[in-house]
Amino acid sequence: MKKILITAVAAAMTFTAGSVSAEDLRIGVEGAYPPFSSIDTNGNVVGFDIEIANALCEEMKANCTMVVQDWDGIIPGLEAKKYHAIIASMSITDERKKKVDFSEKYYNSPARFLRKKGSGIEITAEGMKGKSVGVQRGTIHDVFLTAEFPEAEIKRYGTQDEAYLDVAAGRVDLLIADSIAMDDGFVKTPAGKDFELFGPSYNEPKYFGVGAGIAVRKTDTDLRDRFSAAIKAIRANGVYKTINDKYFDVDIY
Repeated sequence: MKKILITAVAAAMTFTAGSVSAEDLRIGVEGAYPPFSSIDTNGNVVGFDIEIANALCEEMKANCTMVVQDWDGIIPGLEAKKYHAIIASMSITDERKKKVDFSEKYYNSPARFLRKKGSGIEITAEGMKGKSVGVQRGTIHDVFLTAEFPEAEIKRYGTQDEAYLDVAAGRVDLLIADSIAMDDGFVKTPAGKDFELFGPSYNEPKYFGVGAGIAVRKTDTDLRDRFSAAIKAIRANGVYKTINDKYFDVDIY
């Protein structure tokens, strides 16, 4: 009788644990890259990246907690085990793959320059000479700008919001960043009404990789593969489209 009772209790405990959560995961996010992630007036982190993270966690039957981390320390934070994964619009590049592993992409959008309307600035060697260009430090856009436009005066920022403040105040002539992030996060806001994206779209894999993926530690290959499977699942079941359409007019996948 005692043996039967212990077995029944163990079975009940297993069922209860499984029904609550398969696991608990901590997700590193930036919180300073609208519309992908930002902090709202109530102090909550919100945005496309955050909703995608929550959808993936639900698909994986995991309880997830968002951990806000400055961009400069986001990979070191993963390596230090502050969180299990990064979902922060991080492009999959060969340089980053030396340190972390990536899921399949969950979106891909090109880079562009931004200028004040009527400035007449052109993207040529002569047009860029002596012009100050703002870029978020440590990003693929920083690498691209440094390599391809050495004639420009580069000003680096800790966050994209800081770059927006300086271009709006006239302290820099141009910005370069993700085109969707700048369009939705600045151009379409009151502060950006006098500015425009211009010039070509840049997406060379040499600099920009193959899209934004979810970064995990190199030892966490199972977690990487589960995120990839979850991305595929929410693309197939319509959850991705619902989130995408809330933020963007086109499919950014």
